[in-house]
Amino acid sequence: MQPFRLAVATGIRQVSPMIDSLRNYLAALCIAAAIFCVPLAAPALAQPANAPAVEKQFRNWLSQSLWPMAQQKGVDAAVFKAAFDGVKLNWKLPDLVPPGSKAPSTQKQLQAEFRAPSAYFAEKNISPVVAGGRQRLSANQALLGRLERKTGVPGRFLLAIWGRESGFGAAKIPYNAVEVLATKAFMSTRQEMFTQELVAALVMLSQNLASPAQMKSSWAGAMGQPQFMPTSYLKHAADGDGDGRADIWKSDADTLASMANFLANSGWVAGRDWGFEVSVPGSVACHLEGPDRGKPLSQWEALGITRIGGKPFPPKEKNAETFLLMPAGRFGPAFLVTPNFYVLKKYNESDLYALFIGNAADRISFGGTAFAGNWRETGTMLRSDIARLQKFLEGKGYDVGGADGLPGFKTRRSIGEWQQQNGLAPDCFPTPGLTAKAR
Repeated sequence: MQPFRLAVATGIRQVSPMIDSLRNYLAALCIAAAIFCVPLAAPALAQPANAPAVEKQFRNWLSQSLWPMAQQKGVDAAVFKAAFDGVKLNWKLPDLVPPGSKAPSTQKQLQAEFRAPSAYFAEKNISPVVAGGRQRLSANQALLGRLERKTGVPGRFLLAIWGRESGFGAAKIPYNAVEVLATKAFMSTRQEMFTQELVAALVMLSQNLASPAQMKSSWAGAMGQPQFMPTSYLKHAADGDGDGRADIWKSDADTLASMANFLANSGWVAGRDWGFEVSVPGSVACHLEGPDRGKPLSQWEALGITRIGGKPFPPKEKNAETFLLMPAGRFGPAFLVTPNFYVLKKYNESDLYALFIGNAADRISFGGTAFAGNWRETGTMLRSDIARLQKFLEGKGYDVGGADGLPGFKTRRSIGEWQQQNGLAPDCFPTPGLTAKAR
């Protein structure tokens, strides 16, 4: 897709492509990539006694390490100096590792508990997004129509993302983005990533794409109403109101255009839906799930999968590739999703996030309610419990996608395959009883 009128191509070329999916970590630490565990960010540090010495090291790092990188990307020296005028390390941010300190052990990082995903889909969370989206649907009809014609992305998805990310611009975004990114680039568990984001922010300032006063962000450096990291801004920001700028802080039109650009550039398939809630009979193995095990929708139907509520699938989807998604195995709703579901996940690498956006978007335009299937309780588990199970399965030759304590689709289907091979009823999800058996 061609970008909108705003010329940010120069900035795109100047900053090495950085993982749009780094938003996985930044904007959504609390809903982790796989499902519904709640990983704990490291607590904020008390300012240490040697803070003045660390601040001096920070200043040396700015001049000796950061400035050569920024200069190579075309950042103006005066802009660089002004950006850091008065900026100090923010010791209140999470995930900091001061010089001379050790990063938290993997074991400590895996001590978060899982919670029922029903809390994520509680009506108190989704209904404000739906109601706010409906209010803005008619007011922005012309703009949304234009964006859909240009990018292929229906407006209901943009409204749902807008509501989820920033409450349609009402959420307070109080941090100085340069301060946040500089602190994390200098002393965090992901210094290289934040350094690239910091350089991208300086490119924005140097190219006058945003003013210093505009550069407000979340505690993780995500900026404006669409919660873009600086690299995402340079790649995807768009001018929606025709003033020649992409103001994702104050302009609703620019916000919507930028989100449409993000999804289009991430591979949105025009004319396709995101997915459908379905009923999966016991005869269909839950370990058939995954974005690498797609089938034409008609083949899933032939296996006995039906749409919830008895509705027929849209005829246009019948011969198109779809994918089985069972984010809680047999303990929750099931879905047949399209490639667009995985595009939504590029905005935030979480099954639950993409499902939330899909459900909210449908309700904004078509009405309806929450998903019909229940998210059943599976018992309290720690991420470290999941990690031990994953290591057990890896030892048996299964590809679980890494022993990170997050039960993504590779872990879920590996569980189902192991259960089936060992005479257990496959449910494709980790439970306390299962971890006791897998020894």
